[in-house]
Amino acid sequence: MYFNKILIANRGEIAVRIIRAARELGIGSVAVYSDPDKSALHVKYADESYPLNGISAADTYLNIPKLLEIAKISGAEAVHPGYGFLSERAHFITAVEDAGLVFIGPSANSVEMMGSKTGARQIMKQNGVPFVPGTTEPVEAVEEATAFASKIGYPILIKASAGGGGKGMKKVYNSDEMEEAFFSAKREALSAFGDSAVYIEKFIENPKHIEVQILGDKFGNYVHVFERECSVQRRHQKIIEESPSPVMDGNTRKKITETALNAAKACNYYNAGTIELLMDEKKNFYFLEMNTRLQVEHPVTELISGIDLVKEQIKIAAGEKLSFSQKDIKLSGHAIECRIYAEDPDNNFLPSTGRITFHRLPTGPGVRVDEGIEAGSDVTMHYDPMLSKVIVYGSDRHSAIERMKIALASYSITGVQTNLSVLLWLLNNDSFLSGKYSINLLDNEFFPLVPGKWKECICDEIEDAATAFVAILRDHSRNSSNNLRLNEVMTENNWCNEE
Repeated sequence: MYFNKILIANRGEIAVRIIRAARELGIGSVAVYSDPDKSALHVKYADESYPLNGISAADTYLNIPKLLEIAKISGAEAVHPGYGFLSERAHFITAVEDAGLVFIGPSANSVEMMGSKTGARQIMKQNGVPFVPGTTEPVEAVEEATAFASKIGYPILIKASAGGGGKGMKKVYNSDEMEEAFFSAKREALSAFGDSAVYIEKFIENPKHIEVQILGDKFGNYVHVFERECSVQRRHQKIIEESPSPVMDGNTRKKITETALNAAKACNYYNAGTIELLMDEKKNFYFLEMNTRLQVEHPVTELISGIDLVKEQIKIAAGEKLSFSQKDIKLSGHAIECRIYAEDPDNNFLPSTGRITFHRLPTGPGVRVDEGIEAGSDVTMHYDPMLSKVIVYGSDRHSAIERMKIALASYSITGVQTNLSVLLWLLNNDSFLSGKYSINLLDNEFFPLVPGKWKECICDEIEDAATAFVAILRDHSRNSSNNLRLNEVMTENNWCNEE
Protein backbone atom coordinates (compact mmCIF):
# COMPACT_ATOMS: atom_id res chain seq x y z
CA MET A 1 0.00 0.00 0.00
CA TYR A 2 1.41 3.38 -1.02
CA PHE A 3 -1.12 5.68 0.67
CA ASN A 4 -4.54 4.98 2.10
CA LYS A 5 -6.06 8.11 0.64
CA ILE A 6 -4.99 11.05 -1.52
CA LEU A 7 -6.56 14.43 -2.16
CA ILE A 8 -6.70 15.67 -5.76
CA ALA A 9 -6.27 19.46 -5.77
CA ASN A 10 -7.74 19.89 -9.24
CA ARG A 11 -10.82 19.39 -11.37
CA GLY A 12 -11.99 18.14 -14.78
CA GLU A 13 -10.39 15.39 -16.81
CA ILE A 14 -7.07 15.39 -14.96
CA ALA A 15 -8.84 14.85 -11.62
CA VAL A 16 -10.71 11.90 -13.13
CA ARG A 17 -7.46 10.53 -14.54
CA ILE A 18 -5.72 10.68 -11.14
CA ILE A 19 -8.70 9.07 -9.39
CA ARG A 20 -8.57 6.17 -11.86
CA ALA A 21 -4.86 5.60 -11.23
CA ALA A 22 -5.36 5.75 -7.47
CA ARG A 23 -8.21 3.27 -7.64
CA GLU A 24 -6.08 0.79 -9.57
CA LEU A 25 -3.48 1.04 -6.82
CA GLY A 26 -6.10 0.48 -4.12
CA ILE A 27 -5.89 4.08 -2.89
CA GLY A 28 -8.92 6.07 -1.80
CA SER A 29 -9.56 9.42 -3.53
CA VAL A 30 -10.77 12.76 -2.21
CA ALA A 31 -12.17 15.28 -4.69
CA VAL A 32 -12.75 18.97 -4.06
CA TYR A 33 -15.14 21.20 -5.96
CA SER A 34 -16.22 24.78 -6.41
CA ASP A 35 -19.87 25.78 -6.54
CA PRO A 36 -20.05 25.57 -10.38
CA ASP A 37 -18.47 22.10 -10.21
CA LYS A 38 -20.78 20.54 -7.63
CA SER A 39 -22.18 18.09 -10.20
CA ALA A 40 -18.96 17.60 -12.15
CA LEU A 41 -17.76 14.18 -13.23
CA HIS A 42 -14.70 14.14 -10.97
CA VAL A 43 -16.95 14.85 -7.97
CA LYS A 44 -19.16 11.86 -8.75
CA TYR A 45 -16.25 9.56 -9.52
CA ALA A 46 -14.18 10.10 -6.38
CA ASP A 47 -14.61 8.06 -3.21
CA GLU A 48 -15.21 11.25 -1.22
CA SER A 49 -15.97 14.82 -2.29
CA TYR A 50 -15.82 18.08 -0.34
CA PRO A 51 -17.04 21.58 -1.25
CA LEU A 52 -14.63 24.50 -1.50
CA ASN A 53 -17.52 26.98 -1.14
CA GLY A 54 -16.80 29.58 -3.77
CA ILE A 55 -16.87 30.36 -7.46
CA SER A 56 -13.58 31.81 -8.64
CA ALA A 57 -10.41 29.75 -8.77
CA ALA A 58 -8.82 32.13 -6.27
CA ASP A 59 -11.50 31.24 -3.72
CA THR A 60 -11.47 27.52 -4.46
CA TYR A 61 -8.80 25.54 -6.32
CA LEU A 62 -6.11 28.10 -5.50
CA ASN A 63 -7.13 28.43 -1.85
CA ILE A 64 -4.38 26.60 0.00
CA PRO A 65 -5.85 26.83 3.54
CA LYS A 66 -9.15 25.35 2.32
CA LEU A 67 -7.41 22.52 0.50
CA LEU A 68 -5.26 21.62 3.50
CA GLU A 69 -8.22 21.76 5.86
CA ILE A 70 -10.12 19.30 3.67
CA ALA A 71 -7.08 17.05 3.51
CA LYS A 72 -7.00 17.03 7.31
CA ILE A 73 -10.74 16.42 7.70
CA SER A 74 -10.79 13.62 5.11
CA GLY A 75 -7.71 11.87 6.44
CA ALA A 76 -5.80 12.15 3.19
CA GLU A 77 -2.09 11.41 3.47
CA ALA A 78 -0.92 12.95 0.19
CA VAL A 79 -1.91 15.61 -2.33
CA HIS A 80 -1.77 15.34 -6.11
CA PRO A 81 -1.90 18.76 -7.83
CA GLY A 82 -2.60 17.63 -11.41
CA TYR A 83 -1.52 20.38 -13.79
CA GLY A 84 -2.31 24.09 -13.82
CA PHE A 85 -3.60 25.75 -10.66
CA LEU A 86 -1.10 25.06 -7.82
CA SER A 87 0.94 22.36 -9.53
CA GLU A 88 4.06 24.50 -9.99
CA ARG A 89 3.86 26.68 -6.89
CA ALA A 90 6.78 26.03 -4.57
CA HIS A 91 4.99 27.65 -1.63
CA PHE A 92 2.12 25.17 -2.04
CA ILE A 93 4.52 22.24 -1.85
CA THR A 94 6.03 23.69 1.30
CA ALA A 95 2.58 24.22 2.83
CA VAL A 96 1.58 20.62 2.04
CA GLU A 97 4.72 19.23 3.65
CA ASP A 98 4.43 21.56 6.66
CA ALA A 99 0.94 20.14 7.17
CA GLY A 100 2.46 16.66 7.48
CA LEU A 101 1.31 15.53 4.04
CA VAL A 102 3.21 14.16 1.03
CA PHE A 103 3.24 16.18 -2.17
CA ILE A 104 2.95 13.95 -5.23
CA GLY A 105 5.47 15.78 -7.36
CA PRO A 106 8.93 17.30 -7.14
CA SER A 107 10.59 19.19 -4.30
CA ALA A 108 9.82 22.84 -3.68
CA ASN A 109 13.47 23.60 -4.32
CA SER A 110 13.40 22.07 -7.82
CA VAL A 111 10.19 23.90 -8.67
CA GLU A 112 11.66 27.17 -7.49
CA MET A 113 14.87 26.61 -9.46
CA MET A 114 12.95 25.95 -12.69
CA GLY A 115 10.15 28.45 -12.05
CA SER A 116 12.12 31.46 -13.21
CA LYS A 117 12.91 31.26 -16.92
CA THR A 118 16.06 33.33 -16.50
CA GLY A 119 17.13 31.32 -13.46
CA ALA A 120 16.56 28.08 -15.35
CA ARG A 121 18.64 29.35 -18.27
CA GLN A 122 21.50 30.14 -15.90
CA ILE A 123 21.39 26.61 -14.49
CA MET A 124 21.30 25.10 -17.98
CA LYS A 125 24.26 27.24 -19.03
CA GLN A 126 26.27 26.06 -16.01
CA ASN A 127 25.51 22.44 -16.88
CA GLY A 128 26.24 22.63 -20.58
CA VAL A 129 22.62 22.35 -21.77
CA PRO A 130 22.10 24.31 -25.01
CA PHE A 131 19.51 27.06 -24.93
CA VAL A 132 18.21 29.65 -27.37
CA PRO A 133 20.60 32.62 -27.55
CA GLY A 134 19.37 35.34 -25.22
CA THR A 135 19.77 36.96 -21.84
CA THR A 136 20.23 34.93 -18.67
CA GLU A 137 19.23 37.86 -16.47
CA PRO A 138 16.04 39.96 -16.61
CA VAL A 139 16.29 43.02 -18.83
CA GLU A 140 15.40 46.14 -16.86
CA ALA A 141 15.46 48.95 -19.43
CA VAL A 142 14.28 49.28 -23.01
CA GLU A 143 17.68 50.67 -23.99
CA GLU A 144 19.33 47.48 -22.69
CA ALA A 145 16.81 45.40 -24.62
CA THR A 146 17.48 47.31 -27.84
CA ALA A 147 21.24 46.98 -27.47
CA PHE A 148 21.07 43.23 -26.86
CA ALA A 149 18.64 42.67 -29.75
CA SER A 150 21.00 44.50 -32.07
CA LYS A 151 23.82 42.25 -30.88
CA ILE A 152 22.08 38.91 -31.54
CA GLY A 153 20.01 40.18 -34.48
CA TYR A 154 16.29 40.55 -35.12
CA PRO A 155 13.71 39.08 -34.91
CA ILE A 156 13.66 38.47 -31.16
CA LEU A 157 11.13 37.51 -28.51
CA ILE A 158 10.50 39.40 -25.30
CA LYS A 159 9.30 36.84 -22.74
CA ALA A 160 8.05 36.91 -19.17
CA SER A 161 10.60 35.49 -16.75
CA ALA A 162 8.02 34.08 -14.35
CA GLY A 163 5.64 32.24 -16.66
CA GLY A 164 4.73 30.82 -20.05
CA GLY A 165 1.88 29.97 -22.38
CA GLY A 166 2.34 33.14 -24.43
CA LYS A 167 1.64 35.44 -21.50
CA GLY A 168 3.98 38.42 -21.60
CA MET A 169 5.45 37.33 -24.93
CA LYS A 170 6.06 39.78 -27.77
CA LYS A 171 7.75 39.25 -31.11
CA VAL A 172 9.92 42.17 -32.29
CA TYR A 173 11.20 42.50 -35.85
CA ASN A 174 13.14 45.76 -35.63
CA SER A 175 14.22 48.50 -33.21
CA ASP A 176 11.24 50.69 -34.09
CA GLU A 177 8.92 48.12 -32.50
CA MET A 178 10.99 47.59 -29.37
CA GLU A 179 9.69 50.26 -26.98
CA GLU A 180 5.99 49.47 -27.37
CA ALA A 181 6.57 45.69 -27.24
CA PHE A 182 8.89 45.92 -24.23
CA PHE A 183 6.48 47.81 -22.00
CA SER A 184 3.48 45.83 -23.21
CA ALA A 185 5.25 42.57 -22.32
CA LYS A 186 6.12 43.88 -18.86
CA ARG A 187 2.50 44.92 -18.22
CA GLU A 188 1.21 41.52 -19.28
CA ALA A 189 3.80 39.71 -17.18
CA LEU A 190 2.89 41.74 -14.11
CA SER A 191 -0.83 41.14 -14.65
CA ALA A 192 -0.47 37.38 -15.14
CA PHE A 193 2.34 36.48 -12.73
CA GLY A 194 2.74 39.42 -10.35
CA ASP A 195 6.26 39.85 -11.73
CA SER A 196 7.08 42.27 -14.54
CA ALA A 197 10.55 40.83 -15.23
CA VAL A 198 11.21 39.96 -18.87
CA TYR A 199 14.13 38.58 -20.83
CA ILE A 200 15.14 38.45 -24.49
CA GLU A 201 15.46 35.38 -26.65
CA LYS A 202 16.41 34.98 -30.31
CA PHE A 203 13.32 34.18 -32.38
CA ILE A 204 13.79 30.91 -34.25
CA GLU A 205 11.94 30.79 -37.55
CA ASN A 206 9.58 27.84 -38.07
CA PRO A 207 10.74 25.75 -35.10
CA LYS A 208 9.30 22.52 -33.85
CA HIS A 209 8.22 22.21 -30.22
CA ILE A 210 9.72 18.99 -28.87
CA GLU A 211 9.57 17.79 -25.28
CA VAL A 212 11.08 14.89 -23.40
CA GLN A 213 9.32 13.05 -20.58
CA ILE A 214 11.61 12.23 -17.65
CA LEU A 215 11.12 10.31 -14.41
CA GLY A 216 13.39 10.44 -11.40
CA ASP A 217 13.14 8.87 -7.98
CA LYS A 218 14.43 10.11 -4.62
CA PHE A 219 17.48 7.86 -4.88
CA GLY A 220 19.06 9.58 -7.88
CA ASN A 221 17.80 7.21 -10.57
CA TYR A 222 16.64 8.81 -13.84
CA VAL A 223 15.05 7.64 -17.06
CA HIS A 224 13.55 9.36 -20.09
CA VAL A 225 10.41 8.07 -21.79
CA PHE A 226 11.21 9.38 -25.26
CA GLU A 227 9.99 12.57 -26.90
CA ARG A 228 6.68 14.16 -27.81
CA GLU A 229 5.96 16.41 -30.78
CA CYS A 230 3.82 19.36 -29.64
CA SER A 231 4.03 21.79 -32.55
CA VAL A 232 0.33 22.10 -33.44
CA GLN A 233 -0.62 25.14 -31.39
CA ARG A 234 -3.04 28.03 -31.36
CA ARG A 235 -2.34 31.11 -29.22
CA HIS A 236 0.72 29.28 -27.86
CA GLN A 237 -1.42 26.39 -26.59
CA LYS A 238 -1.00 22.84 -27.86
CA ILE A 239 -4.01 21.15 -29.45
CA ILE A 240 -2.46 18.05 -31.07
CA GLU A 241 0.48 16.10 -29.66
CA GLU A 242 2.12 12.92 -30.86
CA SER A 243 4.85 10.50 -29.89
CA PRO A 244 7.33 9.82 -31.28
CA SER A 245 8.09 12.96 -33.28
CA PRO A 246 7.62 12.19 -36.99
CA VAL A 247 10.99 13.78 -37.89
CA MET A 248 13.13 12.32 -35.12
CA ASP A 249 16.07 10.13 -36.07
CA GLY A 250 18.02 7.86 -33.73
CA ASN A 251 21.05 10.10 -33.38
CA THR A 252 19.00 13.23 -32.63
CA ARG A 253 16.84 11.31 -30.17
CA LYS A 254 19.93 10.13 -28.32
CA LYS A 255 21.29 13.67 -28.05
CA ILE A 256 17.99 15.30 -27.11
CA THR A 257 17.11 12.73 -24.41
CA GLU A 258 20.59 12.92 -22.91
CA THR A 259 20.21 16.69 -22.78
CA ALA A 260 16.85 16.33 -21.02
CA LEU A 261 18.30 14.00 -18.41
CA ASN A 262 21.19 16.38 -17.78
CA ALA A 263 18.71 19.22 -17.31
CA ALA A 264 16.72 17.20 -14.76
CA LYS A 265 19.85 16.22 -12.86
CA ALA A 266 20.96 19.85 -12.78
CA CYS A 267 18.11 20.69 -10.41
CA ASN A 268 18.12 17.39 -8.46
CA TYR A 269 14.69 16.62 -9.84
CA TYR A 270 12.48 13.71 -8.81
CA ASN A 271 9.00 12.55 -9.87
CA ALA A 272 7.58 13.19 -13.38
CA GLY A 273 8.79 16.21 -15.29
CA THR A 274 9.13 17.46 -18.84
CA ILE A 275 11.97 19.24 -20.61
CA GLU A 276 10.64 21.43 -23.41
CA LEU A 277 12.87 22.35 -26.34
CA LEU A 278 12.73 24.14 -29.67
CA MET A 279 14.21 22.39 -32.69
CA ASP A 280 15.09 24.23 -35.88
CA GLU A 281 14.94 22.96 -39.44
CA LYS A 282 18.51 21.62 -39.18
CA LYS A 283 17.61 19.66 -36.01
CA ASN A 284 19.57 21.93 -33.73
CA PHE A 285 17.70 22.00 -30.43
CA TYR A 286 17.58 24.43 -27.53
CA PHE A 287 16.29 24.27 -23.95
CA LEU A 288 13.04 26.20 -23.57
CA GLU A 289 11.80 25.41 -20.07
CA MET A 290 11.12 22.62 -17.61
CA ASN A 291 7.56 21.81 -16.60
CA THR A 292 7.79 20.50 -13.06
CA ARG A 293 4.59 18.48 -13.13
CA LEU A 294 2.50 16.09 -15.20
CA GLN A 295 1.72 17.31 -18.73
CA VAL A 296 -1.70 17.41 -20.38
CA GLU A 297 -0.26 15.29 -23.17
CA HIS A 298 1.17 12.54 -20.95
CA PRO A 299 -1.17 9.84 -22.41
CA VAL A 300 0.72 9.62 -25.73
CA THR A 301 3.87 8.70 -23.82
CA GLU A 302 1.94 6.10 -21.83
CA LEU A 303 0.65 4.44 -24.98
CA ILE A 304 4.00 4.12 -26.76
CA SER A 305 5.85 2.96 -23.62
CA GLY A 306 3.32 1.00 -21.57
CA ILE A 307 4.21 3.08 -18.48
CA ASP A 308 1.41 4.58 -16.38
CA LEU A 309 2.96 7.95 -15.50
CA VAL A 310 0.40 8.84 -12.82
CA LYS A 311 0.96 5.56 -11.00
CA GLU A 312 4.71 6.15 -11.20
CA GLN A 313 4.21 9.61 -9.69
CA ILE A 314 2.39 8.10 -6.73
CA LYS A 315 4.96 5.34 -6.24
CA ILE A 316 7.88 7.78 -6.34
CA ALA A 317 6.14 10.08 -3.84
CA ALA A 318 5.62 7.08 -1.56
CA GLY A 319 9.39 6.55 -1.50
CA GLU A 320 9.78 3.73 -4.00
CA LYS A 321 12.71 3.37 -6.35
CA LEU A 322 12.04 3.25 -10.08
CA SER A 323 11.21 -0.37 -10.88
CA PHE A 324 12.78 -0.16 -14.35
CA SER A 325 15.94 1.18 -15.93
CA GLN A 326 16.46 2.92 -19.25
CA LYS A 327 17.16 -0.32 -21.10
CA ASP A 328 13.78 -1.70 -19.99
CA ILE A 329 11.83 1.09 -21.72
CA LYS A 330 10.94 0.34 -25.33
CA LEU A 331 9.26 2.60 -27.86
CA SER A 332 6.43 0.82 -29.63
CA GLY A 333 4.08 2.18 -32.30
CA HIS A 334 2.72 5.71 -32.55
CA ALA A 335 0.25 7.70 -30.44
CA ILE A 336 -1.63 10.94 -31.11
CA GLU A 337 -3.67 13.12 -28.76
CA CYS A 338 -6.28 15.72 -29.73
CA ARG A 339 -7.54 18.19 -27.15
CA ILE A 340 -11.27 18.83 -27.35
CA TYR A 341 -12.12 22.42 -26.38
CA ALA A 342 -15.44 24.17 -25.88
CA GLU A 343 -14.82 26.98 -28.33
CA ASP A 344 -16.33 28.35 -31.52
CA PRO A 345 -13.93 28.21 -34.50
CA ASP A 346 -16.37 30.30 -36.56
CA ASN A 347 -16.34 33.09 -34.00
CA ASN A 348 -12.65 33.83 -33.37
CA PHE A 349 -12.31 30.70 -31.21
CA LEU A 350 -14.28 32.29 -28.39
CA PRO A 351 -14.85 29.91 -25.49
CA SER A 352 -18.32 28.37 -25.64
CA THR A 353 -20.38 27.92 -22.50
CA GLY A 354 -23.54 25.95 -21.82
CA ARG A 355 -24.84 22.57 -20.67
CA ILE A 356 -23.72 19.37 -22.37
CA THR A 357 -26.97 17.91 -23.69
CA PHE A 358 -25.48 14.85 -25.38
CA HIS A 359 -22.07 13.19 -25.09
CA ARG A 360 -21.15 10.14 -27.15
CA LEU A 361 -17.57 8.97 -26.76
CA PRO A 362 -15.63 7.46 -29.64
CA THR A 363 -14.73 3.80 -29.22
CA GLY A 364 -12.76 1.16 -31.07
CA PRO A 365 -9.38 -0.55 -31.03
CA GLY A 366 -6.59 1.70 -29.82
CA VAL A 367 -8.90 4.56 -28.80
CA ARG A 368 -8.72 6.15 -25.34
CA VAL A 369 -10.66 9.16 -24.06
CA ASP A 370 -9.71 11.08 -20.92
CA GLU A 371 -12.89 13.02 -20.27
CA GLY A 372 -13.99 15.54 -17.68
CA ILE A 373 -17.62 15.86 -18.80
CA GLU A 374 -20.78 13.84 -19.31
CA ALA A 375 -24.29 14.62 -20.49
CA GLY A 376 -25.68 17.21 -18.09
CA SER A 377 -22.30 18.77 -17.28
CA ASP A 378 -22.16 22.56 -17.22
CA VAL A 379 -19.34 24.26 -19.11
CA THR A 380 -18.91 27.63 -17.43
CA MET A 381 -16.79 30.72 -17.95
CA HIS A 382 -14.91 30.08 -14.74
CA TYR A 383 -12.31 27.55 -15.88
CA ASP A 384 -10.25 26.42 -18.84
CA PRO A 385 -12.60 25.20 -21.61
CA MET A 386 -10.87 21.88 -22.34
CA LEU A 387 -13.52 19.15 -22.19
CA SER A 388 -11.61 15.98 -22.93
CA LYS A 389 -8.69 14.41 -24.77
CA VAL A 390 -8.93 11.76 -27.47
CA ILE A 391 -5.82 9.59 -27.66
CA VAL A 392 -5.23 6.87 -30.22
CA TYR A 393 -2.53 4.26 -30.70
CA GLY A 394 -1.45 2.66 -33.96
CA SER A 395 1.35 0.45 -35.17
CA ASP A 396 2.72 3.42 -37.12
CA ARG A 397 1.92 7.10 -37.66
CA HIS A 398 -0.31 6.53 -40.68
CA SER A 399 -2.52 4.03 -38.88
CA ALA A 400 -2.71 6.30 -35.82
CA ILE A 401 -3.83 9.26 -37.96
CA GLU A 402 -6.49 7.18 -39.70
CA ARG A 403 -7.69 5.85 -36.36
CA MET A 404 -7.91 9.41 -34.98
CA LYS A 405 -9.95 10.60 -37.98
CA ILE A 406 -12.50 7.85 -37.36
CA ALA A 407 -12.57 8.58 -33.62
CA LEU A 408 -13.14 12.31 -34.03
CA ALA A 409 -15.78 11.81 -36.74
CA SER A 410 -17.76 9.59 -34.34
CA TYR A 411 -17.35 11.88 -31.31
CA SER A 412 -20.57 13.78 -30.60
CA ILE A 413 -20.93 16.66 -28.15
CA THR A 414 -23.97 18.92 -28.17
CA GLY A 415 -24.84 21.93 -26.03
CA VAL A 416 -21.60 23.80 -26.71
CA GLN A 417 -19.47 24.53 -29.76
CA THR A 418 -16.25 22.53 -30.05
CA ASN A 419 -13.05 22.49 -32.11
CA LEU A 420 -13.67 19.02 -33.55
CA SER A 421 -13.96 20.37 -37.10
CA VAL A 422 -10.60 22.14 -36.84
CA LEU A 423 -8.91 19.00 -35.55
CA LEU A 424 -10.29 17.00 -38.47
CA TRP A 425 -9.06 19.68 -40.88
CA LEU A 426 -5.59 19.42 -39.36
CA LEU A 427 -5.54 15.63 -39.66
CA ASN A 428 -6.12 16.01 -43.41
CA ASN A 429 -3.64 18.85 -43.87
CA ASP A 430 -0.69 18.05 -46.13
CA SER A 431 1.88 19.74 -43.87
CA PHE A 432 0.65 17.81 -40.84
CA LEU A 433 0.59 14.55 -42.79
CA SER A 434 4.17 15.11 -43.93
CA GLY A 435 5.30 15.49 -40.32
CA LYS A 436 7.41 18.51 -41.31
CA TYR A 437 5.07 21.11 -39.83
CA SER A 438 6.21 23.79 -37.37
CA ILE A 439 4.51 25.76 -34.59
CA ASN A 440 3.35 28.17 -37.33
CA LEU A 441 1.10 25.61 -39.03
CA LEU A 442 -2.21 27.13 -37.98
CA ASP A 443 -1.05 30.72 -38.47
CA ASN A 444 0.24 30.00 -41.96
CA GLU A 445 -2.34 27.60 -43.32
CA PHE A 446 -5.57 27.68 -41.31
CA PHE A 447 -6.23 31.23 -40.20
CA PRO A 448 -5.83 32.73 -43.70
CA LEU A 449 -8.82 30.56 -44.71
CA VAL A 450 -11.03 31.99 -41.96
CA PRO A 451 -13.19 34.99 -43.00
CA GLY A 452 -11.96 38.06 -41.14
CA LYS A 453 -8.69 36.35 -40.17
CA TRP A 454 -8.56 35.57 -36.48
CA LYS A 455 -6.50 38.00 -34.47
CA GLU A 456 -4.33 36.23 -31.94
CA CYS A 457 -5.55 36.67 -28.37
CA ILE A 458 -2.75 36.58 -25.82
CA CYS A 459 -5.33 36.54 -23.03
CA ASP A 460 -3.47 38.66 -20.50
CA GLU A 461 -3.65 42.23 -21.76
CA ILE A 462 -7.13 43.69 -21.36
CA GLU A 463 -7.08 45.45 -24.71
CA ASP A 464 -5.98 42.27 -26.53
CA ALA A 465 -8.57 40.07 -24.80
CA ALA A 466 -11.54 42.41 -24.67
CA THR A 467 -13.03 41.36 -27.99
CA ALA A 468 -12.81 37.69 -27.13
CA PHE A 469 -14.27 37.88 -23.63
CA VAL A 470 -16.51 40.93 -23.41
CA ALA A 471 -19.67 38.95 -24.19
CA ILE A 472 -18.86 36.41 -21.49
CA LEU A 473 -17.98 39.09 -18.96
CA ARG A 474 -21.16 41.03 -19.72
CA ASP A 475 -23.25 37.89 -19.20
CA HIS A 476 -21.37 37.18 -15.98
CA SER A 477 -22.04 40.68 -14.62
CA ARG A 478 -25.75 40.38 -15.37
CA ASN A 479 -26.05 37.18 -13.38
CA SER A 480 -23.62 37.75 -10.55
CA SER A 481 -22.75 40.44 -8.07
CA ASN A 482 -19.13 39.38 -8.40
CA ASN A 483 -17.93 42.19 -10.67
CA LEU A 484 -14.48 40.87 -11.52
CA ARG A 485 -12.19 42.84 -13.76
CA LEU A 486 -11.62 41.22 -17.15
CA ASN A 487 -8.03 40.18 -16.55
CA GLU A 488 -9.05 38.63 -13.21
CA VAL A 489 -11.67 36.53 -14.96
CA MET A 490 -9.01 35.22 -17.32
CA THR A 491 -5.92 34.79 -15.18
CA GLU A 492 -7.56 33.63 -11.94
CA ASN A 493 -9.84 31.17 -13.68
CA ASN A 494 -7.28 29.54 -15.95
CA TRP A 495 -8.72 30.74 -19.28
CA CYS A 496 -5.18 30.69 -20.57
CA ASN A 497 -3.75 27.48 -19.21
CA GLU A 498 -0.02 27.58 -19.91
CA GLU A 499 -0.35 24.15 -21.45
